[in-house]
Amino acid sequence: MTIQNPFSWVSHAVQKRAFVVLLVSALFLLACLNVLDRPLKTSQAPLGIVSFELAGSLAKAQGMVNSWDTRGKIFAGLSLGLDYLFLVVYGAAIGLACGLVARGLASFSTTFSNIGLLLAWGQIVAALLDGVENYALIQVLLGSGYYLWPVLARLCAVPKFAIVFAGLLYGLGGAVVIFAKNRSTRG
Repeated sequence: MTIQNPFSWVSHAVQKRAFVVLLVSALFLLACLNVLDRPLKTSQAPLGIVSFELAGSLAKAQGMVNSWDTRGKIFAGLSLGLDYLFLVVYGAAIGLACGLVARGLASFSTTFSNIGLLLAWGQIVAALLDGVENYALIQVLLGSGYYLWPVLARLCAVPKFAIVFAGLLYGLGGAVVIFAKNRSTRG
C-alpha cells in the first residue's frame, strides 16, 4: 500500500526550499514563544504555558491564571495568539521533513517510508489539535468558568505533543540514516 505525500502537489525542489524557510521560521517563532513564556513560569505553572495546556481541570487552570500578574496574563494571551502562526509553520515544517525523509527512505524500506508519510499527515492533525487547544485556553484566560475548556485543551495537547514528537524523531532519525547511507555509497 502506498500512502500519498500531503505535499505531493509541490515539486520536490520546492519542498526542500520550503522546508528550509519553514524550519528557520519555526525556530524564530519558538524563540519568541520562549521569551513570552518566561513570566508564565510560577509555582502553579512550573512549565509555563505547557503547564496550562496540560492542566486538565478548571481549578488547576484557574490557579495558574491567578498565579500570573497582569503582565503574565498579557504574555499568555500573546503566546496563545502567536501559537496560531506557529502551529501552521511547525506543522508544515515537520510534515515536509517527514515527507522528504520518507522519499529518501523509499528505496530502503516501504514500511519506513509509509510511516513517514503517515506522520506527515499527522502533523496536519497535530496543528488542528493545537488550534482547538489554543481556543479552549483562551476561553479560560478570558475568565470562562466552563469546566470542560481545560479538559478539552488537555485532550488536544497530549496527542498533539505525541504526534509532533514522533514526527521530529522520524525526521531527525531518518535524516541521519539517509546521510549515513549516502556517505557509505560515496565512500
